Amino acid sequence: MSRPWGRRHARDRLTIGELAARIGLATSALRYYEELGLIHSERTAGGQRRYKRATLRRVGFVRAAQQVGLTLDEARSALAELPSGRTPNATEWAHVTRSWQRRIDDQIAALERLRGRFTGCIGCGCLSLTKCRLYNPADTAAAAGAGARYLLDGPAPKPQR
Repeated sequence: MSRPWGRRHARDRLTIGELAARIGLATSALRYYEELGLIHSERTAGGQRRYKRATLRRVGFVRAAQQVGLTLDEARSALAELPSGRTPNATEWAHVTRSWQRRIDDQIAALERLRGRFTGCIGCGCLSLTKCRLYNPADTAAAAGAGARYLLDGPAPKPQR
């Protein structure tokens, strides 16, 4: 009869502290990822979390997704399409990257628009009320939605004097 948490099995698993140290995240972030279903742990008889070494790859994948501006929900959807117990093969990986390509392209385009608008306004340092994209008397931008609407979406209305 083999014990599930024998020496060999224990070497194949990481504690939450070991995983956190290896990946460079706080243990609270790992617990949050687990709560969201991004990663999974097994529990010892004492209730301690143990993670398969493959979890390092999954957390790395989530962090890479965040670095390119994807949400945790988008990362979870992608992970659901990938195998959980092994490294994805080329076909599986290509499917995920194709699904993200448009999202990343849209984000790049939005960042380029934002960069151009910042250069035209804040870059000169004048903050002229006659041409400033941030000028928003009486909070008229609120009608367009939350956030910096003039910088994100399009032309600002003409300032009123």
